[in-house]
Order: sequence, then structure tokens, then C-alpha cells
Amino acid sequence: MNNKLYETDGLPGKKRVSVAAALIRDGDKFMICQRPANKARGLLWEFAGGKREEGETLEQTLVRECKEELDVTVKPLSVFTSLTHEYPDLTVELTLFNAVITDGVPKKLEHNDLRWITKDDTDGFEFCPADKEILEMIKNDGR
Repeated sequence: MNNKLYETDGLPGKKRVSVAAALIRDGDKFMICQRPANKARGLLWEFAGGKREEGETLEQTLVRECKEELDVTVKPLSVFTSLTHEYPDLTVELTLFNAVITDGVPKKLEHNDLRWITKDDTDGFEFCPADKEILEMIKNDGR
């Protein structure tokens, strides 16, 4: 695939990807999703979202990914945070949006599981490394 979003960053075979993810809240809870067992970082927990495709804005990516993964329509609001995380096989530029579901009820179309948790529940779940820094921000968010 010849896609500028998957350019190597100077390390042989290492890809750089741009990812949009959703921080979807319901009162004091927020939604997390468990990655499928057969994918990289399988069975770890993450926020819904995925890789940006050529020509998409991050907001468009978020809307598309949530529809594909959860069968919901989301509205991206503000950016909660952006960070870059180096995995052994890939560099992820992650933007987490505050988002709301405007249509549908989340379904497990791709994920192994999904949960609504509070910030006090996070220690009971093993998250993808890129999300651990975000979880600390959520714990300190005051909401």
C-alpha cells in the first residue's frame, strides 16, 4: 500500500500512523474497548477509534472508525489530548477527542468486549501502553 500516513520514520520497517480515538462519557463513566485477540496488542483495552486514511481529517477518521467498530455515529467535540507513543513495531500519533454518541447503541462489531468504567476502575484493566498516559490525565481531570 502506498500511503503517506504509513511512511517509515527512519527505522527499517517501522511505520508511523495517525490515530483518532474517542473519549465517550456517560455521566462519570467512559467507554473502553478490548482489542481482538488476533490483532497486535490483542486483548488489551483502548479507546474506540483507529488509523487515519489518506485524505481524511482526524474528525472524519473518528466518525468512520466508530461506525465501523461500534455501529454508532459520534460527534467529535474538543481534543482531550494528543501524544506520540513509540511501540517496537510502530510509532502512533494519537489524538483523543471528547466525543458524544449522536445515534445508535455501541455494539461489539470488532472488539472482544466493551465496558463503561469510572476513572477509579482503570487499574482493573490492562491498557495499551499509549493509553496509560491518557488514563492518568483522565484520573486528574476532575470529572
